Amino acid sequence: MPYIRESIVTTVDAAGKVHIAPIGIIAERDGWVIAPFRPSMTLDNLAAVPFAVASYTDDVRIFAGCLIGRRDWPTVPVENCPVPRLETALAHSVLKVENVSDDPLRPRHFCRVVSEGVHAPFTGFNRAKAAVLELAILVSRLTMLSREKIEAEIGYLTISIDKTAGPEEREAWGWLMQRVDEHFVNEAGNS
Repeated sequence: MPYIRESIVTTVDAAGKVHIAPIGIIAERDGWVIAPFRPSMTLDNLAAVPFAVASYTDDVRIFAGCLIGRRDWPTVPVENCPVPRLETALAHSVLKVENVSDDPLRPRHFCRVVSEGVHAPFTGFNRAKAAVLELAILVSRLTMLSREKIEAEIGYLTISIDKTAGPEEREAWGWLMQRVDEHFVNEAGNS
């Protein structure tokens, strides 16, 4: 299995409009692979402007928010890069697309790290943050997983939320659980 780093990836279109998406970038050789699903704005933007910035943040609201349509998170410019980074990033990597392996589902963009920066200290792990991140990944796959699998995963992850979550984690968890509930209601209505 490859090493995957969960990050918030920013890209821009030809006009410079920023798109923010949670993406697990994949370690490969001396770089990272970005493999967005078809169709996606990230895929279109990488074709127009072959740069991305992977922002590493511990604010799980950004991961959750992007999955429910809240994509208006502040960004700041990165020196010598056409793509900005998240303002709240603890660190970031500027990635330049070197080649693309086409695929009907998920084209793989192999990227070289052009530059990196550190902006704030990492102050430690929190189980609730990890639980929100795992729920965000589940939410991104709701149509691919059985209800039983989703409910079992949520049951386990809820333990960490109940024991260790602060206000930000609880807010993000609430957004994602609302999306899960909507999915189950729609699923029942379509049966």
